Amino acid sequence: MMNERRSWDGGHEQLHEMQEKFNAYASFILDGEMTEAHPELVGRKARIELRCQHMPNEEALGLLWAIRDQLELQAIKVEVAVGERCGDHCGCHPERQSRYPDVVP
Repeated sequence: MMNERRSWDGGHEQLHEMQEKFNAYASFILDGEMTEAHPELVGRKARIELRCQHMPNEEALGLLWAIRDQLELQAIKVEVAVGERCGDHCGCHPERQSRYPDVVP
């Protein structure tokens, strides 16, 4: 699981960082390092989940969908959960959570 707490206004640098994180996670799975480190996961389907505190902007959505499409070709499922926080004392309301590809903010 990856976390993105920043709002999606970091431009190309933020998107590049996100792409690099996905590449690192995918390599960990595809190179067999994950099952080597966690033998109990052998034979299980791989999934990378990105938890975002803020709804991705249009450019970020395009990148996330492209990443999802490419990793699905490698049998790696990509899920993105979005939940905007109400404030410092809130645990975030479950009804404000959504998952891609059908995003409901």
